[in-house]
Amino acid sequence: MSHSYDAILVVGFGGPESRDDVIPFLENVLRGRNVPRERMLEVAEHYYHFGGVSPINQQVRNLLEVLKPELHQHGIDLPVYWGNRNWHPMLADTMQQMVDDGVQRAIAVVLAAYSSYSSCRQYREDIMRAQEAVGEKAPQVDKVRVWYNHPDFIAANAELLQESVEKFSPEDREILHLAFTAHSIPKSMADQCRYEEQLTETCRLIAEKLGIENDRWQLVYQSRSGRPQDPWLEPDICDHLRDLKERGVENVIIHPVGFLSDHMEVLYDLDDEAAGIAKELGQHMERAATVGTHPTFVSMLRKLIAERLNEDMQREAVGDFGPSHDVCPLDCCPAPIRPATRPAV
Repeated sequence: MSHSYDAILVVGFGGPESRDDVIPFLENVLRGRNVPRERMLEVAEHYYHFGGVSPINQQVRNLLEVLKPELHQHGIDLPVYWGNRNWHPMLADTMQQMVDDGVQRAIAVVLAAYSSYSSCRQYREDIMRAQEAVGEKAPQVDKVRVWYNHPDFIAANAELLQESVEKFSPEDREILHLAFTAHSIPKSMADQCRYEEQLTETCRLIAEKLGIENDRWQLVYQSRSGRPQDPWLEPDICDHLRDLKERGVENVIIHPVGFLSDHMEVLYDLDDEAAGIAKELGQHMERAATVGTHPTFVSMLRKLIAERLNEDMQREAVGDFGPSHDVCPLDCCPAPIRPATRPAV
């Protein structure tokens, strides 16, 4: 059985592309949140460290450049639109363009692999606000399922991780520790969604595919924000590196499995801050690449779109939980009591 769609909408987080963009961008991110301005200015320095340019928008452009021909080669000839939550192209502007082009029903690919308020429900709310902004002619938008346990997502991550493993000598590989990282979120959010469970399953499946024993890897977190007194998911990657050093671990791979591209939080929090701590501790640290435009990952996105076009298509999943739902339940991933200051992307 086929469904009638006439467009694909890729939904991203967005990021500044000049120094002048940084403060307006962060004000968009933090609007309505109880975050001191001093903290916002501290985060702004992370962007200024890279000239005020976040790589995330260009990374989405790169993804679109390979996704479009992938779709065409498999007979999916639908126009592809792109809208962001926090910076241009903004979702409402993209939605208006879709209305102007006569789009009536679209498949949304949200660039987040896991379920939480910030990485799923909030994006759906953003889409609804964009629909409200353009009025009654706004197209219907159906989001593809989360893909944390899709075999292609596991395979792409495993291949990239193996590239980092091979940077160590055969002897050092036997005593290598793997730290999977993901964006920390408030405990109040994590307690009401499957974020931790899904991340843990992804890590387990990747490690299993590479034959890495359970005692040689751990899921840890990064990029925590918000008030110090509010509990967030731990341990932090930097604390974890220090703990590993105390345990005598000298060889570490950090794999940012919670992220899809090497954007600001990967570059600053891992390649700058965490790498600096590892160097200070005398550890040999390698950072594995994110899936980005890996062909197997791009193929997976095409398959997820094809699932929505034809409900008779096999819905691939590996591990213990099976494929996720297409339509989120009403109580899925509710907002935390104190909203997060930075979505997990």
